[in-house]
Amino acid sequence: MIDKTLAQRSAGAVLECEVNGRKIAIETPPARRLLSILRDDLGLTGTKRSCEIGRCGACMVLIDGKPRNSCLTMAYQCSGRSITTIEGLADEERLHPVQECFLEEGGYQCGYCTPGMIVSVKALLDDTPDPTMEQIEEALTGNLCRCTGYGGILRSVARAIERGGEAT
Repeated sequence: MIDKTLAQRSAGAVLECEVNGRKIAIETPPARRLLSILRDDLGLTGTKRSCEIGRCGACMVLIDGKPRNSCLTMAYQCSGRSITTIEGLADEERLHPVQECFLEEGGYQCGYCTPGMIVSVKALLDDTPDPTMEQIEEALTGNLCRCTGYGGILRSVARAIERGGEAT
């Protein structure tokens, strides 16, 4: 006999939410991870698949404006929510100012962690336009860069802070 709860969790359900300003409705098991939906179903590959246990931040997205690891977020947790990926920050004409700061200051090397870093910095500056170094370090704690030593990343954040209201 199949456990009824297990059967319900694996059955398809319709996830209705907003992704990058666009309403979506997609059939998916409720226990499926948001990361898979974004990358595999919606083709939003800027959100990176890496550790899949919430330790590296490469899959960071904004859910209702707050940074979240999409590898730990289940589909059912996204119902009715607004999700923003790295692709949703820029408009068709111009990069988001935080993205520009990362380019200008070399806040990337291989680029794998960069989308998660940028999403986290945007969330920080939305909440705290003039953060202290301690607040910056805390905001980036969930993002791991294996290449740069963080110098370029911190310069990028400093430039975004200098731009003030433009950065968000």
